[in-house]
Amino acid sequence: MKVTILGGTGLLGKALMQAWSGDDVSGLGSRNVDIREKEGVREIVKKLRPDWIVLAAAYTDVDGCESNQDLAFSVNRDGAVNVAQAAKEFKARLLFLSSDYVFDGRKTSPYETDDARNPQSVYGRSKAEAELRLLELMPDCCIVRTSWLFGTGGKCFPDTILKLAASRPVLDVVNDQRGCPTYAADLAEAIVKLCRANASGIVHATNSGDCTWYEFAREIVRGGGLGTEVRPVNSAQMARPAPRPAYSVLSPQSLQAWGITTPAWQDALGRYLLARG
Repeated sequence: MKVTILGGTGLLGKALMQAWSGDDVSGLGSRNVDIREKEGVREIVKKLRPDWIVLAAAYTDVDGCESNQDLAFSVNRDGAVNVAQAAKEFKARLLFLSSDYVFDGRKTSPYETDDARNPQSVYGRSKAEAELRLLELMPDCCIVRTSWLFGTGGKCFPDTILKLAASRPVLDVVNDQRGCPTYAADLAEAIVKLCRANASGIVHATNSGDCTWYEFAREIVRGGGLGTEVRPVNSAQMARPAPRPAYSVLSPQSLQAWGITTPAWQDALGRYLLARG
């Protein structure tokens, strides 16, 4: 199987390159191809002729998206459409990475794949609109929604917490947003399995279990062997440009339907801390 990973130099892209074995895999970063450039995308797909394209390239600065709306939509929506059109022309399957931010966070039970999209942020809207456009263009594409991604080799929440905890006696972290931390290495393994299973439709893929950012931070500090006090605060006390869903736990049922399960987020965090060193 020939696989092309767009966004191959990002947090998830690196994990995918590491996890994928036994297939002909190429990982391309923005220096190799800018997904906003329709003709450039077409030429790359024409040249490589992959069986699968995994689209992990995105503008993921959630707060940055609020002040750079044009950039957010040109990358996350229009760039995805460019990739889908090339995939369709050259008969490649497409797996697109989406987000829990397509939901409004008003539920109190895990989100299923057919729950209504109602994004509250520019980033969420750009991903939700991309989903709709891709499903129109390629009804057999696979859309993988994930959340709270962390991993080695890039900026992420645990990395930030560990750096802050090393220099501060007290950290204030929001305790009224609940979701599913997801280790890039575990998500990468799930994506490999989905492609090999010729998956289609919308799939929710996260580590199992859920927590608040405060609970996540407390476990990070404890696992890192640091004595920093972590205090719970509410979102209003830690105002950010982009609204966050208060509850964005994703149900594992759609992933389990493909015979795939993931470890608990606490187990994933332990492995991340070991890998980070």
